[in-house]
Amino acid sequence: MNLKLHKPLCIFDLETTGINISKDRIVEICILKVFPDASRESKTWLINPEMPIPKESSDIHGITDEMVADKPRLKDIAPKIIDMIKDSDLAGFNSNRFDIPLLAEELLRAGFDFDLSKHRPIDVQTIFHKMEPRNLSAAYQFYCGKSLEHAHSAEADTLATFEVLDAQVGKYESLGNHTQALSDFSFHKKNADLAGFITYNENEEKIFSFGKYKGKKVLEVFSKDPGYFGWIQNADFPLYTKKILTAIKLKSKF
Repeated sequence: MNLKLHKPLCIFDLETTGINISKDRIVEICILKVFPDASRESKTWLINPEMPIPKESSDIHGITDEMVADKPRLKDIAPKIIDMIKDSDLAGFNSNRFDIPLLAEELLRAGFDFDLSKHRPIDVQTIFHKMEPRNLSAAYQFYCGKSLEHAHSAEADTLATFEVLDAQVGKYESLGNHTQALSDFSFHKKNADLAGFITYNENEEKIFSFGKYKGKKVLEVFSKDPGYFGWIQNADFPLYTKKILTAIKLKSKF
């Protein structure tokens, strides 16, 4: 083991109902506890989140409402989690921004204290991104074998971006070499607007991805709450998002 530990390290990962730290719940937690002598123990629990698991979340982690219906609640296993991590530092992938805050929220919600000052947090994703930069200069070096001179000048960055794209097409045959295939692959999620405030449901209907109407059809929201459109138009949303919503609202009148 390359790690030199002076106290146990608990590496953990959460599967959840979503990514809203204040509202979403844990449905599975796995903790791997590694001791200074390199011995280890591991525990995994399925958890009843006491709320429905959205289909889009189940599609990612494979955990459904039926699978957790008879499982313990977080408050039931919280003492076991606390006992496992109480003398340990904590590590995970993107854990500083998601897993640790959500675990803390869940424990506090269940009436158990959580004090981060007792644990050194280690985020493996942050280490990865800092040690292996994911910027244009790094991509240019990786794909083209060249150093990017005059980085952050528009002309140099534009030319380098084209060379990187062309090299990617040559390196990954599965990408295809047509713009439609490349566009489809490079989108993380299909959105109706550029900022991702309006997405699509499984029926290709436009829905809101935020706020009190998250997951609701845009047309239905505008029909039931006409003032919501006006609020968005006067709020600090991107102009393109407002443009798309205006087009939806105008179309609904015909």
